[in-house]
Amino acid sequence: MILDSLDQWPTYAGISPRFKKGFEFLRQVSDSIPEGRNEIDGEDVFAIVVKTTTTPVAGREFEVHRKYIDVHYIHAGREAMAWAPLASLMKVTMAFDPEQDAALFALVPSPQMVNVLRGQFAVFFPEDGHIPSCTVDAPEPVFKVVLKVRV
Repeated sequence: MILDSLDQWPTYAGISPRFKKGFEFLRQVSDSIPEGRNEIDGEDVFAIVVKTTTTPVAGREFEVHRKYIDVHYIHAGREAMAWAPLASLMKVTMAFDPEQDAALFALVPSPQMVNVLRGQFAVFFPEDGHIPSCTVDAPEPVFKVVLKVRV
């Protein structure tokens, strides 16, 4: 897992050319970008623009992906994200579904919570369980972009 601000994107662009394309897209995000899927580089890199309201972590489930790395960028608002290493997630609640590129796991006691603020991003690799869109103090609106970067 990585947490950083968007102005530090060049540090991570070398991970792969796909990351560079994704970060170049994030640098152009404005309030007028349409919600939903935005194409960047076919199935290799795309963005999902979401306007949502954060909810408490209680009762939520960790998600993990195999085919894609998630980059959650907060354009407006703030949210907490729960993180746990895949190896610590013991109770499967949904077996891996290749169509959704996701498996779900029960919440672990005392998950690591990370606050992600406006202008920051969190990167979750296939070995990172995560629960996005959690409340920091109370429910609040968030305008975010989730990059999906093929492994």
